[in-house]
Amino acid sequence: MFDLDRWREIFQTINKNKLRTLLAGFTVTLGILIFTVLFGMGNGLKNTFYKFFQDDAQNTLFISPGFATKPFKGFKENRRIEFENEDLELIKEKFGDRIEYTTARIYKGVTAKYKSEYGSYNVRAVHPDHQYLEKTIMDKGRYINEYDIRNDARIAVIGRLIEKDLFGRENAVGKFISLNKIIYRVVGVFSDAGGDREERTIYLPVSTTQLIYKNTEVIDQINLSYNMELGASGARRLSSDIERFLKNKHNVAPSDQNGIYIGSVIEDLEQNLAIANVLQLIVTVIGIGTLLAGVIGISNIMVYIVKERTKELGIRKALGATPGSVIGMILQETLIITMLFGYLGIFLGNYILNSMGTKLEDWFITNPNVSQSTIVWATVILIFSGLIAGYIPARRAAKVQPIVALRDE
Repeated sequence: MFDLDRWREIFQTINKNKLRTLLAGFTVTLGILIFTVLFGMGNGLKNTFYKFFQDDAQNTLFISPGFATKPFKGFKENRRIEFENEDLELIKEKFGDRIEYTTARIYKGVTAKYKSEYGSYNVRAVHPDHQYLEKTIMDKGRYINEYDIRNDARIAVIGRLIEKDLFGRENAVGKFISLNKIIYRVVGVFSDAGGDREERTIYLPVSTTQLIYKNTEVIDQINLSYNMELGASGARRLSSDIERFLKNKHNVAPSDQNGIYIGSVIEDLEQNLAIANVLQLIVTVIGIGTLLAGVIGISNIMVYIVKERTKELGIRKALGATPGSVIGMILQETLIITMLFGYLGIFLGNYILNSMGTKLEDWFITNPNVSQSTIVWATVILIFSGLIAGYIPARRAAKVQPIVALRDE
């Protein structure tokens, strides 16, 4: 393998037969190029699914009231179920050992105004724990705290883009804004990985919103995060226990699927990633098929090379070359061509993926890439496949009898 004369001979052979070498290498480069691009795009698809869910903590449950569609305990069907503050407190009391953070949500739409600037935005009235559930990043000032809840404080935490819309280059913290003609003091500005829609949201204390809007205790949704040590099965049990508890409290039939809705980020993520994994598997199989086609191509070309060099191989054997040395020489030449052009294919594939950037996000491909471990495995497969591709013609060449080879025309 490390015989200097053999290396010189191999490179001389390659140099004398440039077209043949290029044809052999082209099939390998194309195969590994297509494999790298397809695998990278499969990863980009998975990245998109992760991106959809990175806005919220992955151990979050979303609990929403619906309509009871079945009669139960003397209550008629098509009843609207409403959650109140008591529901949230009872959940914390009953399931607190399995829960980390809890918050109510109340949704409103408002017209926000500061001086001569105004715009329409979504409001979420929440508790302080909402910051951890939503993964809210405070850029300036602070988030809602317990003091604000206890004192029905008229304060607001606004998104980064709202500050840009209404305040321009001014610092919004400490300023007063009008929300549906009610004055609030801005105490914080936040950013959010959820994008523009999230960053055009206003957070208010739950108690303040309930006081202003008819002094009611009704809430639109309950969000909570469970202890990660529960795992997926424990989270499902918690979800079932909470659903059973709320259905019993609000007189909803156990079999009624419309009275109480409980959604889980982790389950949605698992389902979507399962789809993404299937799609990635499909494109990977296609990519491997293309890679194998390249390997078969180089095997066919090596068969032609061996046939072309029959007389030369016969002379070698007549001069004492062993079958093992003949096989080693051909395998070495195959390996060099496979590795050189294979690495070229990997390089081009990575260059294409890096050049894509954000151009494919409209097609749900985010940051397409191939990990270092995948490149290592692709290299190993490439080398192994190249050896297999060269072994069959090499073994045939080793069996050539010198006298037969010397007669070859």
